[in-house]
Amino acid sequence: MNKVYLVGFMGSGKSAIGKRLSTLLDIPFYDMDAEIVTRTGMTIPQIFETYGEPKFREMETEFLRQFPDEFCIIATGGGVAMRAENREIMRQTGLVFYLNSTFRDIWRRVSTDTNRPIVQRSSRGDLEALFLKRKPLYLQSAHIRVETTNWSLNDITQYIGFQVLRLKNG
Repeated sequence: MNKVYLVGFMGSGKSAIGKRLSTLLDIPFYDMDAEIVTRTGMTIPQIFETYGEPKFREMETEFLRQFPDEFCIIATGGGVAMRAENREIMRQTGLVFYLNSTFRDIWRRVSTDTNRPIVQRSSRGDLEALFLKRKPLYLQSAHIRVETTNWSLNDITQYIGFQVLRLKNG
């Protein structure tokens, strides 16, 4: 298990915590969405508009299948846990942390983000329904559930970093 995967709904802090973990543990960090953007030369909204969500989800799966075996941190896309194959790949190749946030916290962070196609085309109620639909899948993918409410980014980073080192060093 070389990889540390961060899963959770959009706006749960995967990228922010991943960057901090990278610094704390001195290991590489990859943001799945940013890697897909780099590989395709298109923004996430452009990918959704041009190819649709199913193609984007296939790109996420390809990313997981083809990613080199190295000790690193990967902030996944918010929908990566929707596919059983993705959950299986992550659980077999790494340690999966689910960043569990309240929908209220999520909404505060993402409601005005123009780089999130799902936010732009959905109502608050629709996003909350999606949040509730995905939550059991995040739980299925996770080895460790991290409650983020009332924790600072530093607290969360320290907690996950401790868990990674504890498990890595036996």
